[in-house]
Amino acid sequence: MDLTVTPDRRRRRTALVAGAAALLVVSPVAAARESADAATLTGQQQVIQLVNAQRAKAGCRALKVDLRLVRAAQAHSIDMARRRYFSHTTPDGITFAQRIRAQGYTGSRIGENIAAGYPTASAVMTAWMKSPGHRANILNCRYTVIGVGSAIGGPYGYYWTQDFGG
Repeated sequence: MDLTVTPDRRRRRTALVAGAAALLVVSPVAAARESADAATLTGQQQVIQLVNAQRAKAGCRALKVDLRLVRAAQAHSIDMARRRYFSHTTPDGITFAQRIRAQGYTGSRIGENIAAGYPTASAVMTAWMKSPGHRANILNCRYTVIGVGSAIGGPYGYYWTQDFGG
């Protein structure tokens, strides 16, 4: 894979870890890319807001951001974009449960939604809500925390991960 960073590629390869209420966990390299990162930050926050709006309609409490889940979700989105795959399990055989536990999350309930090819938070949420399995994760009132990650790159252009815990 060509790792040369040109202005166009910088935008496609930029990824940022974000949560609601301006909670950020970013690498020094990502922090230096403010203009491209702003769109990613907004998308991740919008996903959380849209998830919580759907949960409110279903009578569920709003999810809180858990930085361990944010780290797991963000790392997975970046990994899928960089290594050009789309799966809950990495090419090395690491499952979403293993990725979440590796970040230190010990809650008894975990779940994951992934999506690729959707350029906006609204588009990815519409797709997830139309899918029975993804919708079930979003509306599972037993989940209490969330982490959202996104990355730009790879064959699909946009990668999204939601990790849930409870």
